[in-house]
Amino acid sequence: MPIMTDAFSPNPFSLVEMVQAINLIPSAYGRINGLSIFRDQGVTTTTVGFEELKGVLRLLRFQERGARGAEHQYDKRKIRTFSIPHIPLPASLLAEKFQNVRGFGLDAGPDPFTKAVMDLLALLRNNHAITLEWLRMGALKGVILDADSSITHDLFDEFQIGDSDPTDFEESKVGKRLQLNFELDSDATDVRAKCMMVKRHIEQNLQGDTMSDVRVLVSAAFYDALTAHAKVKEAFSGWQAAQDRLAGDMRKGFTFGGITFEEYSAFATDPSGDIVPFIESGYGHAFPVGTSQTFTTFYAPADYKETVNTPGLPLYAKMEEMRFGKGWDIETQSNPLPICSRPGVLVELIAE
Repeated sequence: MPIMTDAFSPNPFSLVEMVQAINLIPSAYGRINGLSIFRDQGVTTTTVGFEELKGVLRLLRFQERGARGAEHQYDKRKIRTFSIPHIPLPASLLAEKFQNVRGFGLDAGPDPFTKAVMDLLALLRNNHAITLEWLRMGALKGVILDADSSITHDLFDEFQIGDSDPTDFEESKVGKRLQLNFELDSDATDVRAKCMMVKRHIEQNLQGDTMSDVRVLVSAAFYDALTAHAKVKEAFSGWQAAQDRLAGDMRKGFTFGGITFEEYSAFATDPSGDIVPFIESGYGHAFPVGTSQTFTTFYAPADYKETVNTPGLPLYAKMEEMRFGKGWDIETQSNPLPICSRPGVLVELIAE
C-alpha cells in the first residue's frame, strides 16, 4: 500500500521514512554484491582503525627442572586508520511535475507525489550501487580508487605488503603481493600448476581466517584466452556441454585447477564522461570466498544532526522544501569503505 503524504507540507517525508525507503529498494546492480564476499558493518565514526598484533609461535628450548625458561616476547601493536569516503548525491523534485496530475483518491493509482519520490530514489540508489561496486572491486584489487581513478587507499602500502618473485618457489610468500603471469599465449604452460600457485599463496596469507573457495573475476580477453588454451579447452568443452544442457551462461563460473573463473565485464562512466572497465583487458583478480574477517564494508553515519554518533547505514536520504515552495531538494548519501584487511590474499593474474 503506498505511503499517503501531504505533498505540500514542508516535510512530506521524515528522515526515517526516506532512509527506510531508499534502503528497501533492491539493488539492480552489482555482481560483487551478489557474491556476498563483504560483510557489512555500521560504525559510529568517520574513520575506522585496524589494530594488528602478530602472534608468533616460537620453538621452545628444553630446560633443567626448576630453571626459569626464556621470557615470552610480546609483539608490537600496529594501528592503521582509514578515512571513510563521503559520497553525497543531491537532486531536486519540482512542484510543476504534479501540475495537471490527479491526486491520490481520484483514481486507482498511487499518489503521484509518492511515486515520483520513489522513482527518483530508485534512480539515485542505482548510482550509489554502481559506485559501491566500483569501490569493492578496488578492494579486491588491493587499490581503492575514486570515481576519477585516483588512488584513495593502496592497501598493499597501508598494510606493508611487499612484492614477491613468482618464479622463486623457495621464497616465502607470506605477507607478499603476488602478480602472476599465466602465460596463456603458450601451449606449453601448465595452467593447473599456475592455479595451484594461486591457491597456495592465498592459503598462506589468510593468517587465521578460513575460506571455502577461490574465485577469480577476469576480463573477457582473459576468459577467452583461458578457455581456448591447449591444456584447458578439453575440460572446458565438457563443462560447456553440461552448461548447454542446463541452458546456463558459460561465463558464470568455470572451475579449473580448484579455482572458479568468472568473466566480469562491468563498465561505468567516470565524471569526465569516459567509459572505464572495472577490470583491465587481459587481467584477472583472485580472492578467497567464504572468509569471516577478511572483507568488510564499513558504513559511517551521515553528516546530519539526527545521525551524529549513530551506527552508519548503507544509504541515507533527506528532503526539504525549496524557497517559495517551488519544489523539494532531495539529498542521498552513502559513506562506505569496502576493505580487505589481509591484502596478501589478493592475487593479480595476467593472461600473457
